[in-house]
Amino acid sequence: MTTTRHAPRNAARRVTIGIASQQEIRARVLAIAQGKHKPKPGEPKIWFTSMKSLAEVLSDDNRALLRVIRDTQPQSISQLAVTTGRKTSNLSRTLKTMSRYGFVELQRQDKAVRPVSKATEFRIVAA
Repeated sequence: MTTTRHAPRNAARRVTIGIASQQEIRARVLAIAQGKHKPKPGEPKIWFTSMKSLAEVLSDDNRALLRVIRDTQPQSISQLAVTTGRKTSNLSRTLKTMSRYGFVELQRQDKAVRPVSKATEFRIVAA
């Protein structure tokens, strides 16, 4: 008998992030589009052009924010603002940036937007 194991709702998801020059990223995307390269499991799907740009998105505060979202499962950005003590407008901007990279999902529920942490562990690969 085979059993399927489901991760707990607040489980961390590890994301692999690549760092490469804009030219290297562009060449990789073209190679994939042309069928010359097939990404292997575990290869980065998210790319940054510098450690500095990565550090701006995944600062200590933003990684802590991802953990708070994972652990408290807030029902809205307003609720998260109260929990973290951060201003809603700044929090909203940060969450939108992190959602573009797939670190957070912003789910619309009625009139509220519910942030869901999609990643809390990161593996960095420099090309």
